[in-house]
Amino acid sequence: MNVQIDVRKVVKSFERGGQTLRVLDALDLQIAEGAFDALMGPSGSGKSTLLNLIAGLDKPTSGEVLVAGASLGALSEAALATWRSRTLGFIFQSYNLIPVLTALENVELPLLLTNLSASERKQRSRTALRIVGLEERMGHLPRMLSGGQEQRVAIARAIVNDPTIIVADEPTGDLDRESADDILTLLQKLNAELGKTILMVTHDPMAAERATTVHRLNKGRLA
Repeated sequence: MNVQIDVRKVVKSFERGGQTLRVLDALDLQIAEGAFDALMGPSGSGKSTLLNLIAGLDKPTSGEVLVAGASLGALSEAALATWRSRTLGFIFQSYNLIPVLTALENVELPLLLTNLSASERKQRSRTALRIVGLEERMGHLPRMLSGGQEQRVAIARAIVNDPTIIVADEPTGDLDRESADDILTLLQKLNAELGKTILMVTHDPMAAERATTVHRLNKGRLA
């Protein structure tokens, strides 16, 4: 098994009102290259905290997070930003689209940090929107799209850099069942056909069923 995400003895603590709150407690987690894994657990169990550590958006109090061969705690902020832009796509529950930009312009945003020409950026963004089935909606603003379509734009933005890993934090949390099923089918397609490694946080058992492996987190530890 080629391990792509390797979380080793990770502790994450926060200071709250003079108290130390341990959110992750000596956690170990390994995820293989090409896997589609789900992470479940009650509110406050540390799911989003763990996802942020794997995405390099936060650093552990102790322990090590290795993702695609990089030890994230050893990287500077600049190196982390470069690593993230090449390696990782992040999908949020709330889409996080810019309301005054079209679908195409929203997808193109991560590419503005690259050395690609304007025409190459547009071409890549169109390809990403085609993959998620929104070729006809490229010129639409977010308010002209349904929730499911907005999440598809967000997924296109997450894959436009051709990342090896996609992390998704409750990607179907704001959607009706039909739209949620469409998004989950799309994630399965990205995993099966494009070989993306996917780690998805969800509280929805029907969403977790789409994953090949389900990890359950409780009080900062894997059950």
